[in-house]
Amino acid sequence: FVFIKKIENHYIYTPKTSAKPFVIIMSARVPKNIIRWSLRFCCQRFPRKQLNFLNTGYFSTHPVRLWCSKQNQKCLSRSLACSERFYSQNMNHNEGMDEINNVEQSFPTDETTSTQRPIISPFWNHLERCRSPSDVLDLTCMYSPTNHQVSNCLTHMWSSTKKMSDEQRCYELQLMFEHPEFDKLLQRAMKSVQFMRNDDITYALLSLVKLGVPQRSYVVQTFLRACQEKLNDFDEKNLSILASCLKQMDGPNVDALKEGMRLVVKISLPGIKNVVALQTMMHLLGKDSPKDLKQKLERKALSMSDQFSLPNSQHMIFTLAAMGFYSKPLLSVCSKIIAENLHNIPFTRLYQVLLSFKELLYRDPHLLTEISEYVASTLDIWTNKQLVLFLSVFEDLVFCPSALMEAYAGKVMENPNALTLKDLLCVLKVYSSFNYDLRHRRQHFLNSP
Repeated sequence: FVFIKKIENHYIYTPKTSAKPFVIIMSARVPKNIIRWSLRFCCQRFPRKQLNFLNTGYFSTHPVRLWCSKQNQKCLSRSLACSERFYSQNMNHNEGMDEINNVEQSFPTDETTSTQRPIISPFWNHLERCRSPSDVLDLTCMYSPTNHQVSNCLTHMWSSTKKMSDEQRCYELQLMFEHPEFDKLLQRAMKSVQFMRNDDITYALLSLVKLGVPQRSYVVQTFLRACQEKLNDFDEKNLSILASCLKQMDGPNVDALKEGMRLVVKISLPGIKNVVALQTMMHLLGKDSPKDLKQKLERKALSMSDQFSLPNSQHMIFTLAAMGFYSKPLLSVCSKIIAENLHNIPFTRLYQVLLSFKELLYRDPHLLTEISEYVASTLDIWTNKQLVLFLSVFEDLVFCPSALMEAYAGKVMENPNALTLKDLLCVLKVYSSFNYDLRHRRQHFLNSP
């Protein structure tokens, strides 16, 4: 090795010949025997080859490796260099040699580099087998989760409760809050949030809210502040997840974050390509959004209308109702798709669509007629309660479902005792409101109850 010069109490060495260029920078306070061992190690590690150090092309294609003391790594970092901790002060002789040996063993050789494959941590396999939040917390006792794994633990804890019954979910959440590792996991999450990726932050926040962690708790507020700091870096997926979370929250930090999201959405609107993400953000912006922003969202949604699926069409109607925004072009597009796929829509969704029409004061005669005829033709698959609700919402829409009323009158006459008094009064109210004439069956219908 050749001593080059001393700069601010640091010795700089470079090898006379080496296959790969590198520089060793060591503190002047390092004992000479440690420097000698380090240089001897480097000589053994790199075979001698003639190298022209004036050949700058070699340096442009190979990264320079800087080995320095820990306290000087920051000032040595640059685009062409990757810093590694090779020597640390305050070590004794044996500790220094152990670290050198460990570093040497960790260096990949040319023969093994091409055959090495990333090792999957057993943590992930164990996490997939967890069936409850308590199982995940027990796992954190066995493994110390990384920043990414902390977010995955919280997400898995939430997802594990989705398939549980209400009673079991309440019991499991109670066990989770009483678990001694739960507080430790939340403390780890607060410390890790500044190092998490954007996806991890938003998923972790959503999981915390879904698990019932108090919104004004320190951990939730910490994640909200982290979202505020990184809001400009969020893509449409991150914004969509954050919007889903903020829908269920309130408070000063939440209000500030919502206002920030309005500005970000307004700027990033042209780049949004996912219908679900757009709908989620529209739902979050809500009725308080400025009219010009609502119109921009409307134009963006119309430009993506060719991508609308049946669920997209249903959710778009729900979203417009949540925003209090009457958009006839969007409602017409969605109504057409729904009319073509009525047989694939369950009662709850179909009923919610009609309620949204009521809130928006929108009536599509073609769609309402199709719904009336569809329900009348499939009368046996609906319960009396569902049929009464259909009749009631049609009354609110001031639309007479002739096909449904004719078919339902026959069902009432066949089995009049199936109706409760409340249902019976509702049915009579609907028929009288529309002044519906059953013609020759009128008297039979009135005598049935």
